[in-house]
Amino acid sequence: MRLPPLPTDLRLLGLTGAPGVGKSTLAAALGLPVVPMDGFHYADVELVRRGLRERKGAPETFDAEGYAALLRRVRAGEPGVVAPMFERGLEQPLAGAIAVPADGTVVTEGNYLLLDEPRWRAVRAEVEVVWHLHVDDVVRRERLVARHVRFGKSPEAAAAWVERVDEPNARLVDAAAARADVVVDLTTWAPPRTDPA
Repeated sequence: MRLPPLPTDLRLLGLTGAPGVGKSTLAAALGLPVVPMDGFHYADVELVRRGLRERKGAPETFDAEGYAALLRRVRAGEPGVVAPMFERGLEQPLAGAIAVPADGTVVTEGNYLLLDEPRWRAVRAEVEVVWHLHVDDVVRRERLVARHVRFGKSPEAAAAWVERVDEPNARLVDAAAARADVVVDLTTWAPPRTDPA
């Protein structure tokens, strides 16, 4: 499959889709700087304070306002912007981890770019073009379970987390697909191979 062409003067491209759809993989394959929404996860200490630790990954467990503010600076071409990232090994955000260039196209990827809620509409307002990504649901769920296992959950705990947390979030994300500029089916897409030097 061929990906949609990118406008030459595009500043912010958004990639969204359900958990496990391949947002980070596609973002990396595009070869552009990436600002991940996951960097705006609340830290576990804050999730515990808010009573949200068992819902980590749901829309209310992110600093959407901070995300929108940073994207505003990126879109304006402000120099010296540094974005947070999410460290999967720690399962925590890391502040000041990604230097963002002041010109050229930047990709931002995350589940909730199209969510029709005030705090997430502010995020969407900063992103010029949003691609909603789709992949076969069986493949997507298998990827999610494998990811959770890779980062320390037992297969049983991983499958339970996918059903209890990831799948309700996936339904929210897919319900917002109509707000995308383009829907891209990645079911038959594979990232380009890079031969070792």
